[in-house]
Amino acid sequence: MRLVDGEARIDDLDTFLGELTAIGGATDCTVQAFDARYVVDRAHLERALTLADRALARGENVARDRGVEVALYAAGRRQIDRALTTGVSEGEGSVVVLVAADPEAGMTDDGAGDASDADAPADLDAREAEAADRVRDLLDPAEALGAYDEALVREFFDVTDAELAATEGTLADAVHERVALLDVRK
Repeated sequence: MRLVDGEARIDDLDTFLGELTAIGGATDCTVQAFDARYVVDRAHLERALTLADRALARGENVARDRGVEVALYAAGRRQIDRALTTGVSEGEGSVVVLVAADPEAGMTDDGAGDASDADAPADLDAREAEAADRVRDLLDPAEALGAYDEALVREFFDVTDAELAATEGTLADAVHERVALLDVRK
């Protein structure tokens, strides 16, 4: 998994999302964009990807699309409309784009792969690198990861003062917990 962050100027949301979809299709990668104000750190999206992949492997997914399933976990919600609140919108803003190669790409129908399986990790990395470079071309350079909006995150994830006072954890820890607990709430 790679994360690409920066500033986006999105005049037409459908066009921007279409460009991300085309990048994903050309590289066999999931390319999912998030409004950086909702992403507390790298671990937030790493965990969301891990849990989404696990749900897909078990047939317990809500969404048919891997990127949407990742968004559900990242938002700690099972409602797609509510989860997409954390996505990008028209205008200017900081974004974090998750790029993750699809490990099933290149596999045969029986899941056995082919003679190039020994190169699979290198192939995944190369595909992710290509997709990340292409996404980077769509953004203006800026460090957006970790520059979340605390008030917005607390409101979206329903993190109260009492909850934070009752624990030694941080706001990021509370968000990580919401992501992990989504499976329990299904």
